[in-house]
Amino acid sequence: MTQSAVKILVVDDEPAIRKLLRVGLTAEGYALIEAPNAREALVLVKHENPDLILLDLGLPDMSGHDLLERWRAEPLDLPIIILSSRTDEAGIVRALELGADDYVTKPFGTRELVARIRVALRHKLQQQGERPIFQTGDLSVDLVKRIVRLAGREVKLSPKEYDILRILVQHAGKVITHQHLLKQVWGGPTDVQYLRVYVRQLRQKIEQSPDDPHYITTETGVGYRLREADPDARWDAPPSSANN
Repeated sequence: MTQSAVKILVVDDEPAIRKLLRVGLTAEGYALIEAPNAREALVLVKHENPDLILLDLGLPDMSGHDLLERWRAEPLDLPIIILSSRTDEAGIVRALELGADDYVTKPFGTRELVARIRVALRHKLQQQGERPIFQTGDLSVDLVKRIVRLAGREVKLSPKEYDILRILVQHAGKVITHQHLLKQVWGGPTDVQYLRVYVRQLRQKIEQSPDDPHYITTETGVGYRLREADPDARWDAPPSSANN
């Protein structure tokens, strides 16, 4: 899939937002189709075969959450990024738990949105399963040998710290909710404070400035996001042996 071939369905009832997206995204080489409501969106998905959907939560004829849930139940296996002017954390979390790949809140910048789109499309194109080596900046994670290195030096993590980092690596560039991490690492409902403690410990080990993190950033009230892989780095490249 090349960028020039990517077709994006915009589902938003605000003409000004659709125009903004049309101008900004077509300039980046994307092809846009537009729906002002859920009814037209359902038709366009079937007949236009978009590669990605930008979905507003505040539609006039159906809740964006309900539309998202319907699509994921079909199932519709397309990246879906939420566009919303809402600032309530619960609505964003619910959308992510229903299967949204990411979100941006209005107003947003075109560069930020394009970055989110590229991440979502890359995840769609990745083969299933874990690749051996993930690299972003000075941080590398060997998912086979379970070895974490920072600037070539091995970093010792506890099992829980590693499990959190592994899940973030698998979804690098995408926000992962607190509940998803708790379910995957602890196996069920657990106090989110446990997660915060382990993330703080993990940052102490891999961040140069844990209070101003470079790799693991906080999505307030929602979850965490790991910086995506370097664009010119190969997942299967051997780790640096410098200072090892």
